[in-house]
Amino acid sequence: MTDVQLREMRWWDIQPVLELEHDLFPEDAWSAGMFWSELAHARGPRAARHYVVAEDPDGRLVGYAGLAASADLADVQTIAAARDTWGSGLGARLLTDLLQAATDFECAEVLLEVRVDNTRAQRLYERFGFEPIGFRRGYYQPGNVDALVMRRADPASTPGPVQGTETHG
Repeated sequence: MTDVQLREMRWWDIQPVLELEHDLFPEDAWSAGMFWSELAHARGPRAARHYVVAEDPDGRLVGYAGLAASADLADVQTIAAARDTWGSGLGARLLTDLLQAATDFECAEVLLEVRVDNTRAQRLYERFGFEPIGFRRGYYQPGNVDALVMRRADPASTPGPVQGTETHG
């Protein structure tokens, strides 16, 4: 998706983000308040969040991603790509942007949680050097689905996929 542009998420993006959020994560979608809260910490001298949206040439929002930073630790809060973009590399572009943000925040490691049944996302994260480090039982509600916790040390070491891996995410 080379024709898709990434840009900073702003308050006016919340509604189209929510529409995509509800389509992709109907069981455990974030609320508008959750996005407002995250964006409140994304600007200014004490910013500790980084949120980005992806727009296609027609101005349609086709993805978004967010990262929280605290001291030397970053956490991928969310990452999503519209179903019709799956396999285009958009997920990899969004993740690359988040890893750059983690580097800019001077984080030494990045953590994330992913549903144990979302092997597609797990493969993307593995290509980027994330390794499983544990589980959070019943993390995703409703449904009581476990989360696989993954970690990538030194996000600045390689900004994109680990050498020798494919980037079809």
